[in-house]
Amino acid sequence: MVLTREANERLCRVGPGTPMGELMRRYWQPIAPAARLRENPVRQVRILGEDLVLFRDRGGKLGLIADKCAHRSAGMRFGIPEANGLRCCYHGWLFNAEGQCIETPLEPPESTFKDRVAITAYPVQELGGLIFAYLGPEPVPLLPRWDIFVWPNAIRQVGVTILPCNWLQCQENALDPAHGIYLHGHFFRYTLERLGLLDERAADTTTHRAFTGARPDPFTLEFQVSEHGIRKFQKYSQALGARRDSVREAKYMLFPHATIGAEGGIRSESQFRVPMDDTHTYHITYQVYRAPEGIEAPEQDVIPWFDVPIADERGEPILDYVLAQDMAAWWTQGEITDRSHEKLGTTDSGIIMFRRLLDQQIRRVERGEDPMNVIRDPELNDIINLTPPDRTELVVRAGAYRSQYHKGYAVDDADRYGPAIDLVKELMRRIEERMATPASAGGSFE
Repeated sequence: MVLTREANERLCRVGPGTPMGELMRRYWQPIAPAARLRENPVRQVRILGEDLVLFRDRGGKLGLIADKCAHRSAGMRFGIPEANGLRCCYHGWLFNAEGQCIETPLEPPESTFKDRVAITAYPVQELGGLIFAYLGPEPVPLLPRWDIFVWPNAIRQVGVTILPCNWLQCQENALDPAHGIYLHGHFFRYTLERLGLLDERAADTTTHRAFTGARPDPFTLEFQVSEHGIRKFQKYSQALGARRDSVREAKYMLFPHATIGAEGGIRSESQFRVPMDDTHTYHITYQVYRAPEGIEAPEQDVIPWFDVPIADERGEPILDYVLAQDMAAWWTQGEITDRSHEKLGTTDSGIIMFRRLLDQQIRRVERGEDPMNVIRDPELNDIINLTPPDRTELVVRAGAYRSQYHKGYAVDDADRYGPAIDLVKELMRRIEERMATPASAGGSFE
């Protein structure tokens, strides 16, 4: 499905009134780690082409309102949090979380002017250390309780990056599991070679070995549209030259712009590719490290956040960890890639399916219907399990390469920058020690 330029615009543009912008506005969007409001309770955010201000007032309530005061357009990003809203720094007009002006202190005391003044405001909620916003029409759907956001007994951290490219370039990566062999295998190895780090980082549990050595067998891809997005499978067949017949399910593609799911071991991750505007993406990597039964994960007073860098202090691209490689493949396509020039191959069947699915869901919105994966039934929202059935229960196995951060493996992932990484390493160390204990002494997690 090579897109015409017109069709490409339809899927890429996200501002108010655009087809994709209207589809995106039917979903809750993660807009910031909650921990960022501890540093400053007022933050400017850009989402779906709109400039807004996120704040937590002194009463603890979250709000998301227009960036400009209704009076004379001073920036609410410099607003003063009050007990029940955000006060403009210019003339003191106070707006509550619903955008209603509730005080105009320089007007006459008897004035009712404030009652006729309001600015744009959107609902916001916090879940799992992230703040989500809903920019769409009423009735407001439920904020989905995806499994990894509510698992107990786990360590969490949140990495963020602003990418200079359109959201779709990022999300199409989620429908392309075949890229790992080269991008995270051969290219990773070449990068380490150029940096003079290949010998140092050539242990058996490294990513480039996992992609080029542990799974070199030929495979076919299969994609299935399901209730919440697209399931992805790599199928290995002896008839095609593989060592054995097997099926590996990759992360769930959560519609419209995320991936989610357990890896089968201690570490799990979700990634959100949130459109800030047509040419910038707010990328969130949400990392979770579960402790098995019998081991207590350390408690976190707050789920920390960190920057995931794409360049070093000299401005040179960083390419020696997995997510940076993915992001380089996205932003090097340009601000908005011209898909009318593509030459799609057999491994692109998932991308073709996703583009058709996006178009179908845009048409549903245009007909006044809910698109897929909009959650309204509370009985279905206690916990939404998207983990593949064979990975629902945490099973810790020796040698799982993303359970080896305490042995140096974390250097291959964005996790290495996270403030919780030392807690994670300690958790993995304790799990390994427990596994080394004889089963008769309670040492097995199988």
